[in-house]
Amino acid sequence: MNTRSTCWRLGAAAACFIGLAVAQMTTSEISSTITLTLTTASIDVNCSAVNKSLCEACLPGTFSDNATESCICCSDGSCVNSSDCQLCPQGHYQPLAGQQSCLPCLPGFYTNSTKSATCWACEPGYYSNETGAAACRECGKGYFASNQSSSSCEPCPSGSFCNTTKCDSCAACPAGEEAVGIASIKCVSCHPGMFKGPSDQMCRICSPGDYQVRWGEAKCDTCPENHYCPSPDIYPVECPQDAFCPAGSTEPRYCMETLFSAKQEILVNSQRLPLFFGILFLSNWSSCYNFTISEM
Repeated sequence: MNTRSTCWRLGAAAACFIGLAVAQMTTSEISSTITLTLTTASIDVNCSAVNKSLCEACLPGTFSDNATESCICCSDGSCVNSSDCQLCPQGHYQPLAGQQSCLPCLPGFYTNSTKSATCWACEPGYYSNETGAAACRECGKGYFASNQSSSSCEPCPSGSFCNTTKCDSCAACPAGEEAVGIASIKCVSCHPGMFKGPSDQMCRICSPGDYQVRWGEAKCDTCPENHYCPSPDIYPVECPQDAFCPAGSTEPRYCMETLFSAKQEILVNSQRLPLFFGILFLSNWSSCYNFTISEM
């Protein structure tokens, strides 16, 4: 064998061997670099609260959905915390999606459920005087709320009453009864000597010449003839024999007083003298009946 050829062959083999070794070394290094890169990319970075597809934090008002690997907007009636959407509690609401907080119900409104998108107005007869109310309160006796969304109850005015809770209006006292103060829960009867008609707000004293001895009456009675009524709360008093008492009298009237008044009238106008004596004759001086100066 030619020594040069043999040497060339041996040199080629050595070179191939060296090249193979270098190639294997290069492949091993490249393989190691790829493995390192893949290993670095597959490190668990805990994306439970972020967008896994981008590994970026979700925006406020959204949360990470592990099923879709994306950020999802919180629905209405809920708000976001650090890791998930939470329901609005009772007394709070949120009408919009993707919000970071819930809103309290205003006075006059309430919500008694969680995840509310709105608050409801208190019904008439109820009220709420605070923010974030989970329920409305009943108006107490003597008070009322006639409108929805009331933040307070009003007292019944004088002349009216409410004897139950949850009143949306106050009732007027019936005839013969009254409610003197505000916030009344009942009516009381008018005293003797007083009355209250259907259209009256309060009890009134009987007019002079009228009387009423009973409680809770709608009108007074006229003092009868041959009686007089010095006070509206007592029975009529019989007229004295030497006096006369027309209907509606508050005191007896005596003939001598009438004669004296007539005398004064005669002095002023003497033309009435015959009429004056004629009336006295017809009455036989026993009584003056309804004789008055105005009738002369």
